[in-house]
Amino acid sequence: MQKIDAVFEGGGVKGIALVGAIAEIEKAGYEFECLAGTSAGAIVATLLAVGYTARELKTIIEKLPYHKMKDTSRIDRFWAFGQLMSIVFEYGIYEGRYFEIWLENLLKAQGKTQFGDLKDETQTDPKYQYKLQVIATDLTDRRLLVLPRDLADFGIEPEMFPISKAVRMSMSIPIFFEPVQLKDRKGNTHIIVDGGVLSNYPVWLLDDGTCNPPWPTFGFKLVEHDQRKLREPERNPIHNTWNYLNALAGTLLDAHDSYHISMSKGDYDRTIGIPTTVNLYGSAKEIQGTNFDLKQEEQELLYQNGVDAAQRFLKIWDFEAWKVKYRQTISRSTEYQP
Repeated sequence: MQKIDAVFEGGGVKGIALVGAIAEIEKAGYEFECLAGTSAGAIVATLLAVGYTARELKTIIEKLPYHKMKDTSRIDRFWAFGQLMSIVFEYGIYEGRYFEIWLENLLKAQGKTQFGDLKDETQTDPKYQYKLQVIATDLTDRRLLVLPRDLADFGIEPEMFPISKAVRMSMSIPIFFEPVQLKDRKGNTHIIVDGGVLSNYPVWLLDDGTCNPPWPTFGFKLVEHDQRKLREPERNPIHNTWNYLNALAGTLLDAHDSYHISMSKGDYDRTIGIPTTVNLYGSAKEIQGTNFDLKQEEQELLYQNGVDAAQRFLKIWDFEAWKVKYRQTISRSTEYQP
């Protein structure tokens, strides 16, 4: 088995595409060491970290009742007015409780529910002490959170923190889901939302800072087109409040990292770019991360996109050549800064 670290981009309901790529990576003989992810990527990374295989992940996500993820409180049931009040007073429409319970049950089945269950006692570097790292955004302090290690800043023992709660933070798409509130040492409340607000694709997170890393980091990124290049601005007509909310959430989560894949550091070369456009009934359709009414056929097509993308990647991937090009050319007297 060849070891790899892996970073998974967020993408809402498009996460099934990540699983297709994972299946091919497993088939090629790679074993996951450290994993990190944002939003849907955090869900996938978590399930891999606790021991689920790609085959099991596919079954789990295919059976996921997306409509139940849209759990509401009593105030939300008063149609548009109720949803507006939920946004005003609770900062989001959907509660997120169903998701957290769903994930907690999957973790219990593997006997790993707290970050302490994923701790490597032989590691002293905080970056590698836990097999899993989850990305969230602290709106109160306007900072990126890497969980569990940043929990210490709140006076919280990382080992005892529920993994499902951390992932619930990471997938709190602004407006759609209520944020998670977390108190710090001084009793101040912090509003925690989707990690994609600040970094949906932190492929740099697991870099070890050396010129000769022992194994590679693969990035799993959802892209709009086969070619990973900057897009022309895309019109997003807004005719009503729902259009507005979709546009706002989509812009927050999709726009940021599109401009930050660094070719000079080799990020492009280690990224498995998975298209999120599917050909359905003879026409191309771009799948949006907030499309909670995703059809079974669309899931299958997204999964196949992941399979195809990983196959293309593996045909050209050469870790030794990558190190020579992007790491070993750096002076060994100078520490690499990701």
